Amino acid sequence: MGSIHALASFINFVSVNRNPNFTIPQIETTNSANSRSRVSITNRKSSFHGTRLRNFGFCKAVELDSVVIRNEDEMSEGFFEAIEELETMRREPSDVLEEMNPRLSARELQLVLVYFSQEGRDSWCALEVFEWLKKENKVDEETMELMVSLMCGWVKKLIEGKHETEDVIDLLVDMECVGLKPGFSMIEKVISLYWDMGEKDAGVLFVKEVLRRGIGYEVGEIRARKGGPTGYLAWKMMEDGSYREAIKLVIDIKESNLKPEVYSYLIAMTAVVKELNEFSKALRKLKSFTKSGLVSNLDAEDAHLIQSYQSTLLSDGVRLSNWVIEDGGPSFHGVVYERLLAMYICAGRGPEAEKQLWKMKLVGKEPDANLYDIVLAICASQKEMQSITRLLTRIEVTSLLNKKKSLTWLLRGYIKGSHYQDAADTVCKMLDLGVYPEFLDRAAVLQGLRRRINQSGNVEIYFNLCKQLSDAGLTGPCLIYMYIKKYKLWVIKML
Repeated sequence: MGSIHALASFINFVSVNRNPNFTIPQIETTNSANSRSRVSITNRKSSFHGTRLRNFGFCKAVELDSVVIRNEDEMSEGFFEAIEELETMRREPSDVLEEMNPRLSARELQLVLVYFSQEGRDSWCALEVFEWLKKENKVDEETMELMVSLMCGWVKKLIEGKHETEDVIDLLVDMECVGLKPGFSMIEKVISLYWDMGEKDAGVLFVKEVLRRGIGYEVGEIRARKGGPTGYLAWKMMEDGSYREAIKLVIDIKESNLKPEVYSYLIAMTAVVKELNEFSKALRKLKSFTKSGLVSNLDAEDAHLIQSYQSTLLSDGVRLSNWVIEDGGPSFHGVVYERLLAMYICAGRGPEAEKQLWKMKLVGKEPDANLYDIVLAICASQKEMQSITRLLTRIEVTSLLNKKKSLTWLLRGYIKGSHYQDAADTVCKMLDLGVYPEFLDRAAVLQGLRRRINQSGNVEIYFNLCKQLSDAGLTGPCLIYMYIKKYKLWVIKML
């Protein structure tokens, strides 16, 4: 059997003679007990009250009426009779196809689908034809691909025409009713179409309506792990860098009692991490501009706004984590603590980050060694001594190389927080272990201690550190530092 493209090329050579006086009927829908939209056929001249017309013929397909017949011999007489019989709608499509089945080839059945998918024809008939093919087990991979392509075209036309989201959802419901279940999520396909066409608000309304009507879910399917409409839309927002929008979307849907999938909470927590990370980058850049004199120093109000925004993000992240645990259960604990850890690291919250490390360890999700070191540096910058003591216990059983790595993180944390006395103690501890700090780290500690001499007048820490560095061969033998305070003159000489 040829490909879909070959089929489309073949159709271009076919023309169906139709009665020019024939009027395409309209269709009236009523809802049955099984929620399937049943259709009763009437003539366009008939009038209806309290009914809703369905018109899904939006796919710009091949125009068969205006094409010259070339290779008409390849089409059987039964094909043309089937088209005429179906188009007059005097009988149910299933009855027509049942009678014509022995006279129609697989290709001709596909052509019937394409014919009724054209703009201006009754697309509902194409759905009925597909349903019959499905029931008769005549839907192969190529036919499924063809029907999915037709349906995607109809959906796209609805969105381009700015139809109501209910119309798009009704079409998806009809797809499920006739057994059209492609190997991908049509819900996600529709969301992508809305997003790519710039109809973002309509995409949000579509997701909410899908959740409200509960469509697109298989019986027994675990959507928590596979994702779903809310998480997919939130992910699309994240791809565009709209992290705050993604967070608000998930929280708004949850607070509207629409029950988003558990996976969407994790997506929103990831958005919190990314937003906090971008916010931290912006703050670092702002501080560099302030230091260079390009902008003025932040006042108390600015500092409050910064703190408030960061706290709001963290609060949203914690709320999302609670929803994951409530709806997802213990199997999600590890990934929740991992995201909370990332949040607190980005926000520079040392003690809170340390708690998540131990929680991860308790549920069997061992954190990476680098995460311990990063949290250790944050705690050092804030001089959280209890957290530092607990985190340092793990390096007692590690290799000398890992000890050096962890102590280097500790040292740099102290330097960042301007805790130079603790930094000097860390340098001495490293030297006692036989590992040498980096040159820039040593220089930063010495420079910081020299600045502190002016405040305290205490040179003992600086002198002891210089001596230990000299004993280790890390400074020259004649380091002299002169310092004058009021009427006193100190001379420090390293021999």
